[in-house]
Amino acid sequence: MRTIFYGTSFFYLLASDSDNHYQRKGDKRMPRLLKHLVPLFVFTLLLSACSGTSAKEEAKTKTVRDAYGEVTIPLKPQNMLVTNTSVAESMLELGIIPQKVLIVKEIEPEYRFKMFEKHKVEMIEVQQYEENLERILALAPDLIVGPQGSTDAKRYEALTKIAPTVAIDIGSSLAAALPAIGKMFGKEAEAEKSLAKFNEKIAEAKQKLQKAVGEQTVLVLRVEPKQYRALGAKDLGPGNDIMYHMLGLKIPEKLADAKDWFTPVSLETLPEIKADHIFVEKRVLQNYSSEQSMKDLENSPLWKSMEAVKAGRVYPLETKDYIQGEGPVGSALFIDYLVEKLVP
Repeated sequence: MRTIFYGTSFFYLLASDSDNHYQRKGDKRMPRLLKHLVPLFVFTLLLSACSGTSAKEEAKTKTVRDAYGEVTIPLKPQNMLVTNTSVAESMLELGIIPQKVLIVKEIEPEYRFKMFEKHKVEMIEVQQYEENLERILALAPDLIVGPQGSTDAKRYEALTKIAPTVAIDIGSSLAAALPAIGKMFGKEAEAEKSLAKFNEKIAEAKQKLQKAVGEQTVLVLRVEPKQYRALGAKDLGPGNDIMYHMLGLKIPEKLADAKDWFTPVSLETLPEIKADHIFVEKRVLQNYSSEQSMKDLENSPLWKSMEAVKAGRVYPLETKDYIQGEGPVGSALFIDYLVEKLVP
């Protein structure tokens, strides 16, 4: 009897050889032998198939740790949805290409549309400051990625019922965002390279700015539909991390101890903020206009009395370019703009 077998041919070889042998001998034992061997072989075959299937399933996913704990995600998602355009920008910088991204068209910087189009990322328009859960459900993503800052526990739980969800703690700057995203998707080397390039740009710009403005103070005034607010330096967020920390620009003394990202100010108290340079952001919000507040500011005698205004050291600032545009591309453009305005 030959013992070499391959798949079901084992039965053929075993049966044909043994039948010939036992037929010649007139022996009736072979049918009983097959009766025991066939179930054993079938069981072994099924066990192997199950093990193979399990291994394949395991190879299709991996477990990562996000801001809320461990989550199992697909290794090669076919319909990845990113809920934040800045995160999507950083992902593209590292070679991670999502299939879809949620956007609020009115507040996105122009370069980002071109960036998404180039990488064939489908842009899904949504309403600002809304959950958009039904819209996300209809998109049928197999992975959802977003920043922890705009994905609280309640929203996170809701999203996980739609698809595996990763909430990344990206901190307040690229120095935290790029490594966090790189680690999540196995792109640590790319993140390190991109961050090194960004740090070189910071160092070069900082040297130019220190030489040009030295200890002169720089104010960012946000003009909103119903109020005015000044950018602080302590509660890190988009804009101030680059201006006051990375580039070392000086914040006006009156705002030095401000704890909030933005501190409310009035037209009456504005002159008390002694600033050598002022960047004015006419804030863009979906379904809101800051136009009237901007006119009130420009027509105010108190505003016109400020030294920076009289000296012509007031510069426009776009919300979409320094708040929304906080990815690696947008941050570099923001740095270039600061240098352009502050360095003669």
